[in-house]
This record gives sequence, C-alpha cells and structure tokens, in this order.
Amino acid sequence: MALALPLLAGLAVAPLLGGRWGRLGQLKLRAVGFFYLGIALQIAAFPAGRLPWSTPDHVAVALWLVSYAVFAVALAVNVRTIPGVPLVGAGLVLNVVAVAANGGHMPALPSALRAAGMHFSQSRNSIALAHPHLAWLVDRWAAPAWVPYGNVFSVGDVLIAAGSVVFALAATGALTSVAGVRARRPRTAG
Repeated sequence: MALALPLLAGLAVAPLLGGRWGRLGQLKLRAVGFFYLGIALQIAAFPAGRLPWSTPDHVAVALWLVSYAVFAVALAVNVRTIPGVPLVGAGLVLNVVAVAANGGHMPALPSALRAAGMHFSQSRNSIALAHPHLAWLVDRWAAPAWVPYGNVFSVGDVLIAAGSVVFALAATGALTSVAGVRARRPRTAG
C-alpha cells in the first residue's frame, strides 16, 4: 500500500503542473491483465489478516516471486511506451535480487525497524536481519511517521516510488506542460 502513495501524490500534484487527469483515459497500457494477476498473487500470498485465509510461508514466498515475474513481463511490454516504467522495473529487479540473496524474504535492518516503531523477526514478506547479504539493497530506512502505511523501505522501493511519480506526471501531461513552459521562457544573458 505504501508504494501506491507516490503514484497518488504524483496524480495529486499533476494538475498544479498543467497536467489533466482526463489524459489517463488515453493511456495505452499493454498487458493490463498481468498487472491484475500480479496484484492477485500478492494478495493470495499475504492476505494481511483481513481476508479469511493464511498462506503457508513457503507457498507465500513462491507466490510472491511468481508475482514479481508477472510484473516483470507487464513492465517489459510497456517499458518503451510508458514513462517511469524503466525506474519501476529497475526497483523491482533490485528488490528481487535482495530477496533471492536472502532466502526468499526481504531483509529489514533492525535499526530501520526500530526507527519505524516496528518489532518483528518475520512478518509477511519481510524478515529482520542484522547482517543480510547485499545489505545496500535491503529495507534499510524508516518512512517518516506521518506517511500512512509507511514502514521500512529499500533502494528498490525508492526507484519504484520515483517511477510511479514520473508515470503519474507523464500520463497526465504534466511533464510535457512543465517542459513546454521552460522552452518558452526567454533566455537572459548572464
């Protein structure tokens, strides 16, 4: 949920930068079903206590990794046509590398968990590790307390968030509008 917030923030700011939400209807997103399938697999893997089932850990990890593969396919078919997708894809790859290097769970540094006010040894797709493999890729920072649903995040999450903002601004035309304003400004001699 927390990674949806940058997308929502980008959509909220877009009109202030000349973007229009109506342009979202003109978006030519391909393989939309893959995005829905990836989300469904993650919900099945980690129902978060709100749904009437729990998924055994080994099954949840398998479903989670399959969901990343499904998202990768969806991103790959959209990488050249949708701005922001390359950043989201790079973040996804970095997160998968961290997960694969650490036994199927995203490690979270205990210091980041403490800063976020969280205390667990394993929770859904995360595991607390003091010395994970590829430590620079794991959840190592805490989101500020004012961020709804915020917890800990990684370098990959930062790239996914940045890609989401770029996507929202580009899809609404805000990036084009800002670039057009800059291009029309008269240049002054320095």
